[in-house]
Amino acid sequence: MARTTDGDGTPVPQRLLAAATRLFAERGYDRTSVQEIVEAAGVTKGALYHYFGSKEDLLHEVYARVLRLQQERLDHFARLDAPVDRRLREAAADVVVTTIENLDDASIFFQSIHHLSPEKNKQVRAERRRYHEQFKGLIEEGQEAGVFSRATPASLVVDYHFGSIHHLSTWYRPNGPLSPREVADHLADLLLRALRP
Repeated sequence: MARTTDGDGTPVPQRLLAAATRLFAERGYDRTSVQEIVEAAGVTKGALYHYFGSKEDLLHEVYARVLRLQQERLDHFARLDAPVDRRLREAAADVVVTTIENLDDASIFFQSIHHLSPEKNKQVRAERRRYHEQFKGLIEEGQEAGVFSRATPASLVVDYHFGSIHHLSTWYRPNGPLSPREVADHLADLLLRALRP
């Protein structure tokens, strides 16, 4: 991967993503030009098109990198040699923390997903569905083992938890009274309480 020759040596793709994320969050995707992104990143348009191909590709990557991180983390928690309620709680808290740590990315995505081409939109939705299905699998595992109640369908429990997460960008503030971990613990505990037999 090409590296810059000045500053801290941050790779060009990361510089472009950081600039795009900041500008998309401040101005909105549709009101941010390619020229503004490359100027903020200190690179040429040629560099952007070399690494990403288009502004839309940047938008896709803003969210895809968070989803990749969350999928890797969920894979880790799902494989732990631990009771299912502990694995689910760890996964439920982790997705809150990683969303808060990447709040601009998540809010940009939910505000701008309609700007993606049908093909990219379908791809992102498939990746999110894979994550949600694996998360649901932990709930179903616990329901089958009698650890969790079957009173509420697992798919509805998933929607409940992720509905809370998708609204974080509307109210969470870094200088607010709760840390990311505290928010994560509260939401994970709510989820586990809702699942108790």
